[in-house]
Amino acid sequence: MRTSTNTRFSQCGFHHMALRAVNFDASLAFYTEGLGFPVAHSWGEGEKRIALLDLGDGNYLELFACPEGTEIVGGNQFFHLALRSIDVDSDIEKVRLLGCPITIEPKSVEVNGKTIRVGFFLGPEGETLEFFQNDEL
Repeated sequence: MRTSTNTRFSQCGFHHMALRAVNFDASLAFYTEGLGFPVAHSWGEGEKRIALLDLGDGNYLELFACPEGTEIVGGNQFFHLALRSIDVDSDIEKVRLLGCPITIEPKSVEVNGKTIRVGFFLGPEGETLEFFQNDEL
């Protein structure tokens, strides 16, 4: 069992983020074949399919099949999903080869006296993804 630094709630911590996918098959292929995250569990059929993808470290991305035209409460699928990286520049080139639009080329940013390296790109549903490189944050 993973431990959390949260002492207010019973070891409360991040488990997964859910993404509504209009083109479920394309999104599933992108995250599994393109980015290399294996399916940990899947269930349902047709427009009620769900796949829980293992992002590592006990964290998951949950893909929900979402029929086109479904009203998404609260606006976008999510603001962005940051993926840990040890080489943002190389990883951005890999997703560029997958055909992903790069929205922010790799750059270094100072955050509270620490340098981080980031790069942003779009996934198949138009979702914003980020590669984030820094061992201290």
